[in-house]
Amino acid sequence: MSWVPGDAENAHSSSVESCPSLRDVHSINPAQLMARIESYEGREKKGISDVRRTFCLFVTFDLLFITLLWIIELNVKGGIETTLEKEVLQYDYSSSYFDIFLLAVFRFKVLILAYAMCRLRHWWAIAFTTAVTSAFLLAKVIISQLFSQGAFGYVLPIISFILAWIETWFLDFKVLPQEAEEENRFLIAQDASERAALLHPGVLSDGQFYSPPESVAG
Repeated sequence: MSWVPGDAENAHSSSVESCPSLRDVHSINPAQLMARIESYEGREKKGISDVRRTFCLFVTFDLLFITLLWIIELNVKGGIETTLEKEVLQYDYSSSYFDIFLLAVFRFKVLILAYAMCRLRHWWAIAFTTAVTSAFLLAKVIISQLFSQGAFGYVLPIISFILAWIETWFLDFKVLPQEAEEENRFLIAQDASERAALLHPGVLSDGQFYSPPESVAG
């Protein structure tokens, strides 16, 4: 079977088409890739990413803000000691705000444990806390008599509900996608640096070159 010139042209064209990928790899700067890899490894050594740290700060803000509103409510009703004894020791589901405070403590403990200490990269923990918060607050608003107790009957349940869903949105649309994108960039940069190291060997030293002595003229 003879070798046709058209086949030779096809083979040459296919080899030419494969050249851009090699040129792209040659154009990669190994120093920039190593800088990216080192910056990513530095962020990993810090423990948690910046966006995850912001999420944990917001969870802490959730607890402190609900606590502040509850303390204000205790003062409005006639003194912290008297109202605290009434809402905690004589707890009544239909009129006490103590359970909303405990709900904020519950969210704080679960989310900090899952996303700060265990560094979970899944949404199930935030889905669990948001579902429990939503179900509890809806049941409390329907069954209890909070609306007859003034403005705090509206403020505490609504604020607690909104904060829980903001935490869910922030984790699902900011924290997890951004961390996944940074991890993909790291893997791509690491793979490119390995290929660049193979295609760009180290610079040869002067000792690796040999020049023969010049011959004597004549």
